[in-house]
Order: sequence, then structure tokens, then C-alpha cells
Amino acid sequence: MQDAISSIVNRYDLAGRYLDINALNELEIYFSTGLERIRISEIINSQASNIIKEASAQLYDEQPELLRPGGNSYTTRRYAACLRDIEYYLRYCSYAIVAGDNNIIDERVLDGLRETYNSLEVPIGPTIRSIQILQDIIIETVKINQIEITGSTIIDTPFQYLIKGLSEKNI
Repeated sequence: MQDAISSIVNRYDLAGRYLDINALNELEIYFSTGLERIRISEIINSQASNIIKEASAQLYDEQPELLRPGGNSYTTRRYAACLRDIEYYLRYCSYAIVAGDNNIIDERVLDGLRETYNSLEVPIGPTIRSIQILQDIIIETVKINQIEITGSTIIDTPFQYLIKGLSEKNI
């Protein structure tokens, strides 16, 4: 897993260049938002079970057909697998928030997901919606806990990256 620092340094190393003003600006942004990233991660960590519970409740309220016979969350085993996946998305997005880099999402979530989801016939629409709900819940939870952030970009970036990656996988 890479963080923002190693990602920037590796990019310049591969090009055989010294860090320029753009790289230094990227590093400055990463360091200046470090405390925010940690606070957001603390919120996610301390409230993960409630966040997952709320996200699944919202998803199933919006799409109750998922829980009916023939739906992808019908049966206890499938329901538990859906909750497990929601937890994975939340956890890996929290890692990406702290790292300031989405590399872990590629490594641990997106790579190989197409084959898995295709073999299990998992519909992508509800999956993407669950990630959007997670993102909304995190933003709201941060506001409720009165954590000052310079913008929702820190939160939005990994969730939107995951959504885009899943959409592009043509699952």
C-alpha cells in the first residue's frame, strides 16, 4: 500500500526527476490535512458498526426487492455477504483517507472484483448506491461531531474513486 508521500516520490523517481513545485504542493496539502484525516478515521473506526447498519438500512429501505426471494440479499448467507462487502468498502476507504492515496482501493478491492461479482451475479447498481450512502453518512457524521475539515474532498475522493472504478469494471 502506498501513501501520498510514497506515491509522489515514486512518480518522480520513475521519471528520474527531482521534486518540483507541483510535488511539493501535493505534499504540503497532504501534511496540512493530516489531522483531519486522522479525526475522520477515528470517527469511522469508533462508529463503523453503526455506519454499516445505517447504510444497509437505507439501502434496503430504498431497494426492498433485494431482500425478497430472488433478490441478491435474500437468504441469510447472501445478506451477510452484502453487509461484509459494505464493511470492506468502508474500511478500505478509511485506509485511503488516512493514506491520502487511493492505491489500496485498487490493490484490495477493485483488482479481481469483476470476476468475483460476475461469478456471483452481484448487481452493480445497489453496490454503488451502498457506497454513496456510506459517503453521505460519513460526511454527516463528521458534521455532527463538529470536526472541521477544509472540504469534503478528503472524504469524497476515495468513495468516488471506488464508485468510478466499479462502474468502469462493467460488472
